[in-house]
Amino acid sequence: MSASAAADDLDALFKVPLAEFTSARNALAAQLKKAGRQAEANEAKALPKPSASAWVVNQLYWRHRESFDRLIKTGEQLRRTKGAQLTGDAVTARREALAELTRIAADILRDGSHNATRDLMRRVTSTLEALSSYAALPGAPVAGRLTDDLEPPGFEAVAGFLPDKAGSRSAQVQVRLPQAEPAKKQLDSARRDEEQRKNLIAEAKAAARDAERTLNAARRDAERAVAKAETAAERAKEIEGERAKIEKQLARVSSSAKAAQADASQAAAHANEAARAVESAERASELAHERLQKVTGNKS
Repeated sequence: MSASAAADDLDALFKVPLAEFTSARNALAAQLKKAGRQAEANEAKALPKPSASAWVVNQLYWRHRESFDRLIKTGEQLRRTKGAQLTGDAVTARREALAELTRIAADILRDGSHNATRDLMRRVTSTLEALSSYAALPGAPVAGRLTDDLEPPGFEAVAGFLPDKAGSRSAQVQVRLPQAEPAKKQLDSARRDEEQRKNLIAEAKAAARDAERTLNAARRDAERAVAKAETAAERAKEIEGERAKIEKQLARVSSSAKAAQADASQAAAHANEAARAVESAERASELAHERLQKVTGNKS
């Protein structure tokens, strides 16, 4: 497998439905290992399953590239914008591109049987904003292969969006941002952590309920299987008893048949002897009559 083919397979991995990611990742790792690309196989195997928000942003990149590239372009335009132009067409274009992608993301989530909750859509929007802010910065995240949510870049990177004029209103905002931004980030991070904790608890409870249902079903199946096995064993025992009885009856019948055959043979022998005795008696009677006639001279 060539390096380009492996890269294509890796890209394809991030296009599959979220529920199929783990099995597709394991299959790709096995394929790379079989091809002798152990290092790449290990990297593929180590890829975490994307969060739902990261997954849908990946789908926007792969399936709606024109709209996605439009958002990235607006971020690059804002980075180059100075002065009063900051609130002009560039800002409006970025806001419209972001709103369009957010609507598409909600549709993709619903089509994929995912609940487009407010928190999930907030994380999708935050990740899209981060990608737009990073734009072509060195070390920017690789679009289309995200596994987790993104935070917008730090103040130094965002400073490119702000004007240079010291007397402008935006310059005053630039002075205040370093103080407010860390607290806001900490608050947002705490909120995300709490939401994630709640989601993990809900998922754990759901998994426990599913496991309990599966265990109960398995127990019922096992009980039914044991009952069937016991019934089958009892029936086999009954059949074995019936077979033994039949074999005994067959033995008795066979013995009786042999005795009857012996009696029949003996009777036939006796009948033959009796028939020969009758013939001998008849012959003797005839001879006696003949002698009597000769002696008496009576021929009648």
